[in-house]
Amino acid sequence: MFYRPEDGHGLPHNPFNALITPRPIGWISSRSGDGVDNLAPYSFFNGIAYDPPQVMFSSTGFKPDQGDTKDSLTNIRETGAFCVNIVEYGARDAMNASSETLSKEADEFAHAGVTPVECATINCARVGDAPAALECVLNQIIELPGVNNYIVLGQVTGIHIRDNCLKDGRFDVTTFQPLARLGYRDYSRVADLFELARPDD
Repeated sequence: MFYRPEDGHGLPHNPFNALITPRPIGWISSRSGDGVDNLAPYSFFNGIAYDPPQVMFSSTGFKPDQGDTKDSLTNIRETGAFCVNIVEYGARDAMNASSETLSKEADEFAHAGVTPVECATINCARVGDAPAALECVLNQIIELPGVNNYIVLGQVTGIHIRDNCLKDGRFDVTTFQPLARLGYRDYSRVADLFELARPDD
């Protein structure tokens, strides 16, 4: 089939999200200017540069109590900082619980039963037992076409790695099995690996 997005797809569910998979999940923690902690998953997320290390995530939609966006972006606008927590398969239920739409005064760490730990380089909490956490300072926010679509770019200023995820000097994802977003309500986990050497290695 072929369709133009502006004309609609004619299917029971939008296939767009299912076409770009698997997607890593950035479990974004932030803190409001008033000190309220927030935790929310974003599957439009990725690393974008090595030196200095940089990441991005995209926020779409809005909450009535936050105007043109959601809690995460509002907090980052106020404080210029956020943390990307890597989601393991074992945290899937907590991650899902933190996706619930709550009031801006709510603390999703508490709602999801997640233990917050203070970051080292920014004024923000991180998920204490996450396999890894990337502390970030805001680089820029880019408004995208459409309604309430934004890209958040951040520079990584501190990296936490859980000790049991390091094996032979490498970050071993099989020890925690990263959770990945597929389309619709589908998820997957990384459990099997294989190596490919680049032709110029």
